[in-house]
Amino acid sequence: MQLQQRNKYIQNTIQTATPGQLLIMLYDGAIRFCRQGIEAIKEQRYSDANTNLLKVQDIISEFVITIDRSNPVSENLIKLYEYFNTRLIEANMKKSIEPAEEVLGYLVDLKETWIQASKQYNQLAGQVNGTSFKQTQSTVI
Repeated sequence: MQLQQRNKYIQNTIQTATPGQLLIMLYDGAIRFCRQGIEAIKEQRYSDANTNLLKVQDIISEFVITIDRSNPVSENLIKLYEYFNTRLIEANMKKSIEPAEEVLGYLVDLKETWIQASKQYNQLAGQVNGTSFKQTQSTVI
C-alpha cells in the first residue's frame, strides 16, 4: 500500500513539475546513478555498475534529445553531454572509477547552475506576472 502511495506521489510530482524542475530531477537521478555505479565498481559488482552507468547515459541522452537547439549554448552542451557519455562508456569498459567521478563532478556543477538559472527565471517571471513561484528543490542526498 505504501509503495502505491509513493508511486502516485512521484507520478503527481512529475506531472505538475515545471520544465526547470524536471531538468533538475533528471540531474538528481543521473547523480544518484553515477554514485551508485562508482560504488559498484569499487565493490567489484560490475553488473550493478553497468546497470547504473547505463542509466546515467540514458538520462544524458535524454538531455541531448530534448535540448532547445535554437539556444546559442545548445551546441556546446551537446558536445559536453557527448563527452560525458564517452567517459561513462570508458568507466564501464575499463571498470575504472576515475572517468565516472569526473562526470559526476560535472553533473553536480551543472545541476547547481540549472538550479540558479531556474531561481532567476522564476524571480523574473514572478516580477513580470506579479506572482511568485515555488523554488526548485533538489532531491539528491
